[in-house]
Amino acid sequence: VPLDGHDYEVSIDADPGVEVETVDADDPRRGSSGYIPIDRPSARAWAAADRVLAVTVPPEVVAERPTFVRLRGLSAEKAAAGHVVVTAQPYSRAVVILEHEGSAAYLDNVEVVVEEGANLTVVTLQDWADDAVHLSHHHVRVGRDATVKHVVVTFGGNVVRTGTSLDYAAAGGEAQLLGLYFADARQHIENRLFVDHNTPNSRSNVEYKGALQGKDAHAVWVGDVLIRPEAEGINTYELNRNLVLTEGARADSVPNLEIETGQIEGAGHASATGRFDDEQLFYLQARGIPAEEARRLVVRGFFASLISHIGVPELSDRLVDTVERELAAYDAGTP
Repeated sequence: VPLDGHDYEVSIDADPGVEVETVDADDPRRGSSGYIPIDRPSARAWAAADRVLAVTVPPEVVAERPTFVRLRGLSAEKAAAGHVVVTAQPYSRAVVILEHEGSAAYLDNVEVVVEEGANLTVVTLQDWADDAVHLSHHHVRVGRDATVKHVVVTFGGNVVRTGTSLDYAAAGGEAQLLGLYFADARQHIENRLFVDHNTPNSRSNVEYKGALQGKDAHAVWVGDVLIRPEAEGINTYELNRNLVLTEGARADSVPNLEIETGQIEGAGHASATGRFDDEQLFYLQARGIPAEEARRLVVRGFFASLISHIGVPELSDRLVDTVERELAAYDAGTP
């Protein structure tokens, strides 16, 4: 299938201190994260993207509000390719939100470069129409004493697969990789992560939570952490939890941890997939709360701490409302 479609619109709402421009594919910012495509979709997207959207936070700039990049797909009939580079230059601080909606067949690569002492939050929000297919890879490079929070939120789409890889350009970097997803009937949501601890004294924390409802709803989560021999003094942890709300839904969760040095502060992983806690539901219903409302309260509680960790006030209410919308749609018989 050729990747020559352009059936989408892009709009920008940037903080005044943040620079956003469209540049040619040979611009040196493309590839500045050190990423080399690792699978066929990302390689095809890399080759087919003829333009690059570059978001740059200049040195020492502290953005007062998030920068929004909104992509709205107009049709899923023709496939398209995209490329985004987000760069936080030394000692800057910003939040960048990449939103996706509408109908599309879209393959893209997103590079995130967090330079020395910078603090950057990048959120990718997939709230596609039911017919959308989105295959994406994000690569994050963390500089010396830099802090990054990378967030993947997936609600809509037919097939949405996001790969995220992260490594460190120098010692002292800190990374949080957070994810929230809600799979409905016949929807496939997949997240694959690779954290490469290749420098000393770095930190990483991975936390992904998902809910599933409806026949053939399917979620896949694979988390890989590699601690190389030179990565002494690091600390890492990864967690995936899935809440299966109905019969016919399936969640696959595979955490992996490879340790090549014993000189570390800590490393661990955990995974859990289960149904509602019957005791919680009984407790709520025994106090006069109807079953549907009790169900919503349990799901909201399941996601509450993660939404708090995302820490973007401009998104918090929207995420809660979207979870409510997903639950209401199923309760109405239209998952």
